[in-house]
Amino acid sequence: MLSITRMKSMLLRPGMPVFSLRIESGRGLVCFRGAEVVALGDCKPLQNPSFVKFRRCSSGGTVRSSEARRCDLVDVGSRRGEIHVIVGPMFAGKTTTLLRRMQSENSNGRSVAVIKSNKDVRYGLDSIVTHDGVMLPCCPLAELSAFKHKLGHDAYEKLDVIGIDEAQFFQDLYEFCRHSADRDGKTIIVAGLDGDYLRKSFGSVLDIIPLADSVTKLTARCELCGKPALFTLRKTNDTQKELIAGADVYMPVCRHHYVSGQVVIETTRAVLQTQKVQCSSPL
Repeated sequence: MLSITRMKSMLLRPGMPVFSLRIESGRGLVCFRGAEVVALGDCKPLQNPSFVKFRRCSSGGTVRSSEARRCDLVDVGSRRGEIHVIVGPMFAGKTTTLLRRMQSENSNGRSVAVIKSNKDVRYGLDSIVTHDGVMLPCCPLAELSAFKHKLGHDAYEKLDVIGIDEAQFFQDLYEFCRHSADRDGKTIIVAGLDGDYLRKSFGSVLDIIPLADSVTKLTARCELCGKPALFTLRKTNDTQKELIAGADVYMPVCRHHYVSGQVVIETTRAVLQTQKVQCSSPL
């Protein structure tokens, strides 16, 4: 462990303003002025010393123990943020689960807001709608970083819970969730696809798993056999990663029918490609 002298040599320079710092070692409150330790208080250490904001003390000159306690030290950890992730294939009820969570939080007296990608206009731009028709107003955005500005600083500060639907479409998902939970103390509930139609990572949803307090993996019902469906099968020959559509293009399937369905689709695609080449060849 670094000594106080070593800490000063690393962190302090002559003429620096006075700051206060709580140290969990039990030595209490340490204050610095310039390169000198000028006070040791007997206040209780923080439970989580990693989450601390430092603000300049109002007093000047030599700081005494009683004055040190009046320094504006803020424990950010006192307002704990959370991140909860809901993933699964299409038609698994991710949006329904998200809406239920938001309604429950709101019923408990917490202020909530829901964000969705402005790419998804299937049921209108300013609302999220489940596949069974349940609707909730939302804030459509291209980037999550614009949310605070669009909502307004005061409204954002009063907000307790933020829901994010179709999270796979937000490139800045990781940074937004980390900042909102760690620094702003918000509860973030994220719903999105963990994999695309090729069963590869979709967007940044899997990137936030290490940040999450909880992860819920939902399953749908396989349309071909009724067993639990973990995957989304694209029924068309389209190959772009982002293709926003519904049951006309996608269906939830189990592992067996995903594999067999992909074989059929690849075979069909190969046949169509062969026919295309033959038709374009000169006689």
